[in-house]
Amino acid sequence: MTERFLDGRTAWVTGGASGMGLAIAKGLARAGANVAIGSLLEGGKLPDGAYAARPDRQTLDKAVAAIRAGNVRCHAGNLDVRDDASVDAFYAETVAALGPVDILVNAAGVSAQEEMIGHSDEIWYTVLDINLTGSYRTIRRCMGAMIDRRWGRIVNIASTAANVGWPRHSAYCASKSALLGLTRCVALEGAEYGVTCNAINPGSVGTEMMRLGSLRRIAQGGQGTTVEENFAKIAASMPQKRLIDPNEISALTIFLCRDEALGLTMEDITVSGGALW
Repeated sequence: MTERFLDGRTAWVTGGASGMGLAIAKGLARAGANVAIGSLLEGGKLPDGAYAARPDRQTLDKAVAAIRAGNVRCHAGNLDVRDDASVDAFYAETVAALGPVDILVNAAGVSAQEEMIGHSDEIWYTVLDINLTGSYRTIRRCMGAMIDRRWGRIVNIASTAANVGWPRHSAYCASKSALLGLTRCVALEGAEYGVTCNAINPGSVGTEMMRLGSLRRIAQGGQGTTVEENFAKIAASMPQKRLIDPNEISALTIFLCRDEALGLTMEDITVSGGALW
């Protein structure tokens, strides 16, 4: 098995400018793939109460440089997976710059912490639109060409929240659980054509998204008074006494892209160090 086993392949990573998405994008580049990264950038609108990493242009530029350090080509830009026109434009730009998409990783995500009684409709629909329907939009655009070429890898970044409920996270849990249903159907439709579709369920990963969530928990009187203290308390509650590293999610994603992983499809694989949430 060669290190650059993805030479000549094109990968598209949503949410690829930060956190798990960036770790995955850099891993794909090290394996030889040309990579497109699209993220909702700073200034992108979200309703009050919803939170997601929204990197600035400088952060995006640094991500591009890190990917190109793998001696591959990179396309990057703003991407709002809620917007069909944005998805269409980014997909067309990717194909023009890098070629047909062989690997699709849906890592864009948003969360919120609201009790069911009085839950904001706008936040509910936003969380489902990004975490679930955003993946539907990208898969719908990429899958046909994968089937035509009889090779494709689709990886959806779900969450332990797909299988475990948690107070104040009804929208997030519902969106990630539904994403597993989408994953299974896509896997079955692509199975005879060499197209696999799997989901990864990360636990607590030390990312900007988790930092933003910690700020919400602290404001609600949760664990700790600073982000660092909150992270430490969460880590201490885990069986392995640590947070998951984004590179662990990247490593699994890269493995799922190997030819030797063809038999792995329709799976949701939990990476949580033994924790349920």
